[in-house]
Amino acid sequence: MNGRTPVLLAFMFFFISCGPEQSSPEAPRARLSATIEPGDIRTHIQFLASDSLRGRATGTAGEAIAANYIADAFNQFGIAPLGEDDTYFQPFTVTTDHLHNPPRGDTSRQRERPLLSRNVVGIINGSKEPDSYMIIGAHYDHLGTGGYGSLANRRRNQIHNGADDNASGTAGILELAQYFSVNSPRKSLVFVAFSGEEIGLLGSQHFVDQLPVPPEQVEAMINLDMIGRLQDNKLLIFGTGSAERWEQLIAEANTDSLQIETSADGTGASDHTSFYNKQIPVLHYFTGTHGDYHRPTDDAGQINYDGQDKVLEHVRRVIQQLDKPGSELTFTEVPASEQQKGISMKGVTLGVTPDYGFDGTGMRITGVNAGGPAGRAGLRSGDVIIKLDGQPLKDIYEYMKILGGLEEGETGTVTVQRGEEELTLDIRF
Repeated sequence: MNGRTPVLLAFMFFFISCGPEQSSPEAPRARLSATIEPGDIRTHIQFLASDSLRGRATGTAGEAIAANYIADAFNQFGIAPLGEDDTYFQPFTVTTDHLHNPPRGDTSRQRERPLLSRNVVGIINGSKEPDSYMIIGAHYDHLGTGGYGSLANRRRNQIHNGADDNASGTAGILELAQYFSVNSPRKSLVFVAFSGEEIGLLGSQHFVDQLPVPPEQVEAMINLDMIGRLQDNKLLIFGTGSAERWEQLIAEANTDSLQIETSADGTGASDHTSFYNKQIPVLHYFTGTHGDYHRPTDDAGQINYDGQDKVLEHVRRVIQQLDKPGSELTFTEVPASEQQKGISMKGVTLGVTPDYGFDGTGMRITGVNAGGPAGRAGLRSGDVIIKLDGQPLKDIYEYMKILGGLEEGETGTVTVQRGEEELTLDIRF
């Protein structure tokens, strides 16, 4: 999970580590149970968060090993492939020539060659309503050997294993996939492991842009990000404002006396945001932050395996409720007052979600809060901001710099490229 902390949110998406080539470690040969079990969760996390994968940074050999592990598990469980060319893989490229340290303007680490990354996608076709889909997702990438995004004094060459962030969520989708492979659902379940999350939700954005099923037939997306550190039985679930019935379903599924706190917010620094911006009801399961977050100490030994078992059993029950006849959800937009700011920093905000993977001139936006300055001015998802307050924008860094010099209540203009058309709109910051 990339950070929800305001200062971090602006800067932590922009680092990609490219580790040395290495041979694939041997995957565990433990016999996995078809039920959700703490021991199976441990098996998955211990492999994915092992030093041999060197932190699973986007575009590295360690990430590829993790992708193959997930695909092999899907195949073992009898999950059908839903990637390209009848495989489990949905490849996408990551352009890294503009990913550097924003505060220092350091371009010494720029890389001009694109990196290849992959989402891993499988499907269980529904027995009664195969054309209705639920998506269960988690990102499997992490920070590699540190650097930008790391909270360990930004030192390099320390493996960040990311056991909670997000081997825990990846283990979660594997456990749920295996469970439903032998407990056939009425509706179709799509399981997807995203890469590129830590550098800007790149994998999930690519997935929704190239959705392998009809978007109007997707009933919900459930995102598992950092679900391995349950403390005092407290579980956080975001996105409940994206459909009216979420609160009811969550309460009915709570048979383990979890202390559940909910938030209406359908956006944030994780992959459900990409789906919310496509008007798909979302939930994000999260067990909270901790002192090992984005540090080398986020290791498998820190995971609460019994606690994660409880979390996954709750997810299982919610899926089973949604799988019943007549249980469809209707998307609702969350009021701007209950949404995360699109980007947080000193100064004003437009209330937009930037496309952190955009490598053209300007800043492309993938989501707009209707009640924020951008929404009131008429900006739309897909617009590319090329001027702000009369000043040309080259990239997101100039966007942040300009906003930092503005005061709330000031008026000005924003110029956007919308398809072939260039528009200048009045805006009140």
